[in-house]
Amino acid sequence: MGRKRKGRDISGWLVVDKPAGMTSTAVVNKVRWALDAKKAGHAGTLDPEATGVLAVALGEATKTVPYITDALKAYTFTVRLGQATNTDDAEGEVIAESDLRPTDDEIKQALLPFVGETMQVPPKFSAVKIDGQRAYKLARDGEDVELAARPLWVEELVLVDRPDPDYVVLEMTCGKGGYVRSIARDLGEVLGCHGHVKELRRIWSGPFESEDGLSIEQIDAMAKTPALDDYLRPLEEGLADLPELKCTPEGATRLRNGNPGMVLASDVEYGDEAWASFDGKAVAVGVYKSGELHPSRVFAG
Repeated sequence: MGRKRKGRDISGWLVVDKPAGMTSTAVVNKVRWALDAKKAGHAGTLDPEATGVLAVALGEATKTVPYITDALKAYTFTVRLGQATNTDDAEGEVIAESDLRPTDDEIKQALLPFVGETMQVPPKFSAVKIDGQRAYKLARDGEDVELAARPLWVEELVLVDRPDPDYVVLEMTCGKGGYVRSIARDLGEVLGCHGHVKELRRIWSGPFESEDGLSIEQIDAMAKTPALDDYLRPLEEGLADLPELKCTPEGATRLRNGNPGMVLASDVEYGDEAWASFDGKAVAVGVYKSGELHPSRVFAG
């Protein structure tokens, strides 16, 4: 019999402004400790040297993580032109250099094909699994890693600053699974000058924005006190991209037992994914069919 995890049964989201030099897992562990939470997870890994929004789900909110992971996210990042590295960021070793420096107009034109539905090859130093092993582990062991291209939706990719010929600052809004390091690498190849990510910041993720995020210092200062609880955001925010259906008292009871429950009329269509609420609280996520929600995830009442 497994050992029962200790901690409080608290649910909600805590938005963290992740600092550079800290892994996403370490942030989750810090939040779990500070809130004495029984269960926690994050919605979308950030590289250790990246900063910005890391949304940490607690308790029942962990059931809504897939919807934040799938939501659009926005990044600002600085690309170092003229150098390629083996990790596609500033942490790696330089493997190719060029004296060529494109103009702003050339960069803007080169960005256009990256927008829309594209195919992207993840960095060799990434958490993508190959035959059950992480690509970064194979790469560190000196193996020649070959990763398949994956589909990526890029909503927007624009040049926002050019501080000097060697650096360009870009802003990107994209869907699930986007690697900013791959954008920098591929842009450098298209321009013929090489490139890698110098700095990266996630400015928003779904409904969560960096300016609302707590720093690690703030979390430490409020750890184990009610003050930190005040920053918890309701788990329902993780469902912002899904339509909400209000359910009847009987429907709520049936849904909480894992059965289809009656919901009030809405403009959702047969087969749409939605979530049901009762008295403003999430009851379940599921598929709408003929006046009922058929649950796939049920939240504790």
